[in-house]
Amino acid sequence: MSLITWTAEQFGTDVGFADEEHKTLFSKLNKLHELTAGGANRTATGTQLDDFIAYVVEHFSHEEREMEAKSFDGYTHHKSEHDALIKTGAELQKKFHAGEVDITEEFGQLIKSWLEDHIPKYDRAYSSALNS
Repeated sequence: MSLITWTAEQFGTDVGFADEEHKTLFSKLNKLHELTAGGANRTATGTQLDDFIAYVVEHFSHEEREMEAKSFDGYTHHKSEHDALIKTGAELQKKFHAGEVDITEEFGQLIKSWLEDHIPKYDRAYSSALNS
């Protein structure tokens, strides 16, 4: 069962690359959620966690390059939002691989809530700039 579903109404930014990357991001998060909810072993969960975190970093980097290229006014604040999530994810990833924590439903809910806030509030704000 999916944790989060991409719809144009809720998450569309009208920026082609961003919408496609968000769909991929949701798919990777849903896969991680399915593994943890299904009781997958640590190796499978860790592999998916690593894939998810790597994709988040790649996606954020792409957005940031595009915002900089278009001199988007909200770049600095937007990047700080990205940096905070990456820090949280990297800390969890390190603790998971050290055997100190497990990936739980709370992690999925945290990321889901972050995406539900971030995309409509921050990503839609760059639509005009990136489409100019």
